[in-house]
Amino acid sequence: MIEIQRTNSENKDFIDLVRFLDADLAIRDGEDHAFYSQFNKLDQINYVVLAYEDGKPVGCGAIKEYEPLVMEVKRMFVLPECRGKGIASKVLQELENWAGELEFEKCTLETGVKQPEAIGLYQKNGYHFIPNYGQYEDVKESVCFEKVLG
Repeated sequence: MIEIQRTNSENKDFIDLVRFLDADLAIRDGEDHAFYSQFNKLDQINYVVLAYEDGKPVGCGAIKEYEPLVMEVKRMFVLPECRGKGIASKVLQELENWAGELEFEKCTLETGVKQPEAIGLYQKNGYHFIPNYGQYEDVKESVCFEKVLG
């Protein structure tokens, strides 16, 4: 059974899962990893969702305000051995619910072309491609999405 919990970026389970995420991204992103990691600092994240399976932390995601009425989805990750169970979708849906409760109108996000599983997850959950935004505007390895909430 999957249990979903809201917390913040100081949560030890979140910090531990992010270490696994960063190790995975370092391999996928290669020499571009330093560029991307500068935008993933945890101290600016106040809204974190964790997924637990039988009491073990297996997945996470976060949102942070990007601009008025827009939350940015960050730090989505599920342990490799736990993938294919719908955990990421549950985390994402809880993040969207939370953003809506906080009166945000949409969620936006960036992922990489080297992360086809993430691209599939976001498309499956109703996100659509948008032009690359902000710091990702001229980055050909980035893919950006958004979803209107409600």
